[in-house]
Amino acid sequence: MRPTVRLSALVTLTALASTTLAACGSGSGSDPDTVKVSFKQSTDNSIKVMDTYLADIKKQFEKANPGKKVELVPIKAPDSEYYTKVQQMLRSPKTAPDLVYEDTFLINSDITSGYLKPLDPYLAKWKDWDQFIDTAKAAAKGEDGKTYGVPDGTDTRGLWFSKDVFAKAGLPADWQPKTWDDVLSAARTIKEKVPGVTPLNVYTGKPAGEAATMQGFQMLLYGTGDGTTDPLYDKNSKKWITAGQGFEDSLAFVETVYREKLGPEVSDALDPNFGTTVRGELLPQGKLGIALDGSWLPQDWLEGSGHEWPEWSKELGLAYMPTQNGQAPGKVSMSGGWTWAIPAKAANPDLAFEFIKTMQTKANAQKWYIANSGIAVREDVANDPAYVRAQPGIKFFTDLVASTHYRPAYPAYPKVSVAIQEAMEGVTTGDMTVQEAARGYDDALREATDNQVVDK
Repeated sequence: MRPTVRLSALVTLTALASTTLAACGSGSGSDPDTVKVSFKQSTDNSIKVMDTYLADIKKQFEKANPGKKVELVPIKAPDSEYYTKVQQMLRSPKTAPDLVYEDTFLINSDITSGYLKPLDPYLAKWKDWDQFIDTAKAAAKGEDGKTYGVPDGTDTRGLWFSKDVFAKAGLPADWQPKTWDDVLSAARTIKEKVPGVTPLNVYTGKPAGEAATMQGFQMLLYGTGDGTTDPLYDKNSKKWITAGQGFEDSLAFVETVYREKLGPEVSDALDPNFGTTVRGELLPQGKLGIALDGSWLPQDWLEGSGHEWPEWSKELGLAYMPTQNGQAPGKVSMSGGWTWAIPAKAANPDLAFEFIKTMQTKANAQKWYIANSGIAVREDVANDPAYVRAQPGIKFFTDLVASTHYRPAYPAYPKVSVAIQEAMEGVTTGDMTVQEAARGYDDALREATDNQVVDK
């Protein structure tokens, strides 16, 4: 989402490119017996959830396929830099891996750019594909109706809160706000009665990338209407919607959080690694009252994570994010997820799909959902009592699927997302009024979509 690549990122990319060159220069799959798997590695060195999982899959795959090898190619970067690096790698057969980890919000943009290979011929012969839920399948489809990725889970979002901070503030342990004003009221109470604690975190600005757009802004915007229509994209006209009252009200909420100092310091909020601070320090140390965040947070607190916090389920409460004025359906969530995709320029696509099949056995999929605190997209896993009992919070976040929304992840979406982040940043720093930020968004929206817009 941040479109710029830092010098360090370019150095890393160059190093990655050089390691994927083979003697004959034919690309990532110069060795027909080696599948190269590129994935996002946590910027927090203590978080090894993905690394540990893939190392186990590598062992399974190599044992089941004698003579075949797996080379794991981790990319350590914040989300937005990861996306940039991946797109750079996918452009050339010299740097393209055989398998890549793709966020669903970006997949249509990469499809349109010709970076990904349709998987339908493989999926037609894979019986496990029938186990995947339709909404997850839809998230990996291009506008041409073909499927370009295999989803490895989904997520939902809500309000995490510190029971200790709430007790000190005189707020209830079973807190469930009914409106936005209830959320702000609780944050104001924490500010007044529990000094030294950040009352509320709402991700914001370009450095936070999609966390600002999705965990922050869209959790507000999608709660401004009646929940039946998409406030960003008009599917009937196939045009993007300019900023209206709901958009401005959402910006006003963000403005209030930072103007009244209910959130973190602006300099902290605009740190691209602030999410790591929230999960690794502020919540475990009782220094944050309320966090508008995702279902995956517990992966940072499990045994072996580096930030072990076995008491989290006793010390944190969960509440759904209410709609603006408590209107039906009363709660709101956003869902996304990641997929495994095969680059168009991959030299070993067949071997790559075999690796996907190893990852996506029922047993391995269930292991992954639990390890990364994800929500199952395979029906056989979702219906397994062992999965439901595996971790506190799974039922809460899974139940939110009924009230969730999905981003309009069409090709222009990444640019639209950046426009939202810029509008948020403007009101967060105080450099723009809500109205100025909304007008700036409209201008950016027209440019990002070739003026394919409809006025709200």
